[in-house]
Amino acid sequence: MTTKVSLIPIERDGTPRGYSGSLPEVASQVARATAELYARAGFEEPWIGYVALADETVVGTCGYKSKPQNGRVEIAYFTFPEFEGRGYGSAMAARLVAIAREHDSSVVVAAQTLPERNASHRLLEKLGFRHVDTINHPEDGKVWEWQRGANL
Repeated sequence: MTTKVSLIPIERDGTPRGYSGSLPEVASQVARATAELYARAGFEEPWIGYVALADETVVGTCGYKSKPQNGRVEIAYFTFPEFEGRGYGSAMAARLVAIAREHDSSVVVAAQTLPERNASHRLLEKLGFRHVDTINHPEDGKVWEWQRGANL
């Protein structure tokens, strides 16, 4: 059975579009941080942040770090701890890949992870991503770069 999530766009001001339910504090924090990211990186749909819902329950957040640059767009996803291990992270990442392909079929979708084997690596591998490099990120230190090309 495939886990399903709905993605609700996070607006420029950090509020989920059309969502009237209450947000867990962690989701509110991420939404505020997303609004701050927009101030630096810009707000251009669909290259924005999203709240992920399973039925009516907020299970995580995900999005793009910016619009595509040089044929590459980076995704990020966060399943809230109480919902880990249920396929929501995979569903969020798969939906972000699909949105990217719908808007630019040639874009390379990238993700960065800690440089150690973990659940996120298995998720990315399952979705067809390949580890392509180890880089020194200015904020996060050493990270692994994963990419999924347009032909995958």
